[in-house]
Amino acid sequence: MLYVILHAMDYVKEYRQFISSYYLNEALRITIGITLPSIVLYYFGQLETGMIVSLGALCVSTADIPGAISERRKGMFAALGLILCVDLIMGFSHVNPYVTGIVILGLSFPLSMLGVYNARTNAIGFAGLLVMVLTLYHKASGWMVLVEGVYLVCGGLWYIGLSFLLHGVRPYRVIQQALGDCIIAVGDYLKTRSYFYNEGVNYDRTYKSLMQQQQKVQDKQILVREMLFRSRNIVKSTTATGRGLLVLFIESVDLFEKANATFFNYESMHRQFDGSDILPHFRKVILSMVDELYEIGVSVQEGRRSRVSKNLNDEIRGLKSHFEAFVNKHRNADNLEALINMRKILQSMEDMTLRLYTLHHYTRYDRVQPKDVKLSDNYNSFLEKNDLDRDLIRENLSFQSNTFRHALRLSIAMTTGYGMAHLLQLEYSYWILLTILVILKPTYSVTKQRNYQRVLGTIIGALGGIGLLFLIESSTARFVVMLLLMVATYSFMRTRYLISVTFMTAYIMIMFFLLNSKNFHVVIESRVLDTIIGSIIAFATTFIIPSWEKKQIRSYMATALEKTRTYFETVSSVYIKNDPDFDYKLSRKEAFVAQANLSGTFQRMLSEPKSKQKNIKKLHQFVVMILTINSQIATLAHYSKQLAAKYRSQNFEPIIQSTLLELGNTIALLSDEKVALSPLAENTQQLRSEIKQLLEKRKLELEQGLLDTETRIKLSELKPIIDQFLLISRAAGDLNRIATEIAGLPRTSEDDNVPKASLSVA
Repeated sequence: MLYVILHAMDYVKEYRQFISSYYLNEALRITIGITLPSIVLYYFGQLETGMIVSLGALCVSTADIPGAISERRKGMFAALGLILCVDLIMGFSHVNPYVTGIVILGLSFPLSMLGVYNARTNAIGFAGLLVMVLTLYHKASGWMVLVEGVYLVCGGLWYIGLSFLLHGVRPYRVIQQALGDCIIAVGDYLKTRSYFYNEGVNYDRTYKSLMQQQQKVQDKQILVREMLFRSRNIVKSTTATGRGLLVLFIESVDLFEKANATFFNYESMHRQFDGSDILPHFRKVILSMVDELYEIGVSVQEGRRSRVSKNLNDEIRGLKSHFEAFVNKHRNADNLEALINMRKILQSMEDMTLRLYTLHHYTRYDRVQPKDVKLSDNYNSFLEKNDLDRDLIRENLSFQSNTFRHALRLSIAMTTGYGMAHLLQLEYSYWILLTILVILKPTYSVTKQRNYQRVLGTIIGALGGIGLLFLIESSTARFVVMLLLMVATYSFMRTRYLISVTFMTAYIMIMFFLLNSKNFHVVIESRVLDTIIGSIIAFATTFIIPSWEKKQIRSYMATALEKTRTYFETVSSVYIKNDPDFDYKLSRKEAFVAQANLSGTFQRMLSEPKSKQKNIKKLHQFVVMILTINSQIATLAHYSKQLAAKYRSQNFEPIIQSTLLELGNTIALLSDEKVALSPLAENTQQLRSEIKQLLEKRKLELEQGLLDTETRIKLSELKPIIDQFLLISRAAGDLNRIATEIAGLPRTSEDDNVPKASLSVA
């Protein structure tokens, strides 16, 4: 019964999240934007004109991706101008199939190359490709080419007007939805972290899931950062809502860093405490924190105050009390270090709980004061570059560029698809090109996944569409169902492609039946056949001009390590010198983004053929070590806020310089540059000696029954700091060793002297 109740609660959470999400809001906007022109003009007996106007709205909508309203405006108007040009070119190229094929080849390449800049220019190029494909279905001639071009522009302007109108009614709505989605993603990340507390945890699987979740969080944070920081009216806002959104985002990023900083030696804790109830108790409280994040995220999406739960505070107090009792009962010389680690985890969880209640507080936007908004003066440095530099196109006109390879693949595939459709004289030939367009992606793994989902979704959707037509006899009811299927299609377009294709095929079946029920069976056959043909062409092209991840992963490794090195250098500096302007957030952001990019590249590599997965185990170790070392640096950054001034010492200088040198050597190794000589061992005797003396003194005190002493306080504060420096140093050595093996270089005697750290130690 409890199992059923818990699952019912999960479904309620998912339902609330979906209803309040950006994706449903976007789907409703696109559905209205596409269908309304056709409905209105159908009423006046101009259905054909209405379909062309709707096509213009559809094409412009593909460029209306999330972002600041100024960027959305530029993107939609650029797409509008592009689809008009492409439509005119295609319209006048229909003199014969050979000319049309040449034009398809000539347009596909430059429109695909637009993706070299950013996601928005890629969406604009896709809008041009989409209108190029769809004009093959409705071929105009003479002056009608210009007339239909005007209709397309009218449809695009209608959609732009609708988008601006909805934004004007609720200007903060899209940002709230994106920010809420980001907070929910942090909850998903924390939930994955809770698996480390399960007895018998599969570390490899958990690390893999953790990397995927972290990439999702980084992608969502980048999106929200762009939406907030590029909106001058929010950055300079004096309104409660504008200030509240900024504070919520800043607090959520800091909370995510705190979640990253709670990385410890889980294997050691399991060895010491498996069989007791202490680790499950920790996991239970973490899952309660996840529930709070879900509540906050959904509330932000809905634009309302979150419901504050007192249960979490009670659970934290209960865990703290239980932990103290557990320590008093089980403490001994052997598990002293493990208990210190667990106490640090508990302290981190207490800090995260306070941050969760802070987030709850700020969902009441009227309580946000101007002093609460602490935005760095260089916030523009946190934004991605959006300059449309022509040199970037020129630099990417080589086989070393993935964008160039993808553009070539798409051009060949589109031209081949058109030629095959012409030879087979297929009535709905544009479906082949449309299938190629949506399936063929720059990476093999995504293309492979899309291929499978497109074919399966088409078959299921066709069967579902036929079933609905048999069950529903009323034309009005069929039309309403078609609209609902359209909303579902665009709701899942960005998140669950298989579901989206299934709904899309079903609504297309119903639409064609409503337009012409006599040839309905031809539509079904053509849809399935053309999808299969397009899928085969798209998949085959990935092998003709391949882009395997193994060719670029070393570049991602070097970049990630370079950003990690900068992050460590920034954070560690405060332990050896007084820096009143200490701000590491930019280096943190860059390190986490580079780490997410590396994780994404590695995950895509896992979907490639086994023959292309060279050194896959070593690469997995490297990616995990990057995640681990960044978590250790985040922990060091957290300690610095309260303890760096208290324990600042030049004794940290040798290990810092040694670690920086080790990381620099590894970067040089991955970049095929000259490697500097590294010391055989770090000069850490002073640090180790100090901790050893503290431990011995504390063990003596415990034997004498002394509990709360100055030694206990110093040990609990200083030891974790020194431990992090030692762990980071060892991780740097492990990264160098793994990179040496990946590069196929012989190991030196220095390599053998580097201390080895377990991949699970974090």
